Amino acid sequence: MERKAFQLGDIVQMKKPHPCGTNEMEVIRMGMDIRIRCVGCKHSVLVPRAKFESKLKKVLRSNPSFPKEGQE
Repeated sequence: MERKAFQLGDIVQMKKPHPCGTNEMEVIRMGMDIRIRCVGCKHSVLVPRAKFESKLKKVLRSNPSFPKEGQE
């Protein structure tokens, strides 16, 4: 299965909703861990990359202000 491509600033849809009711999250930090912020209540969570990639459903909106990998 192909890895889902996501980048800093993207709005992603997770498989399970946040307790506030929305399942849309914004990627605000990337590294070995991914920090995501709930679009609904603005709560942020630090998740290991492997767990984040398994719980990610799809990228809803890409942030055009951040350059994609390989495009500087």
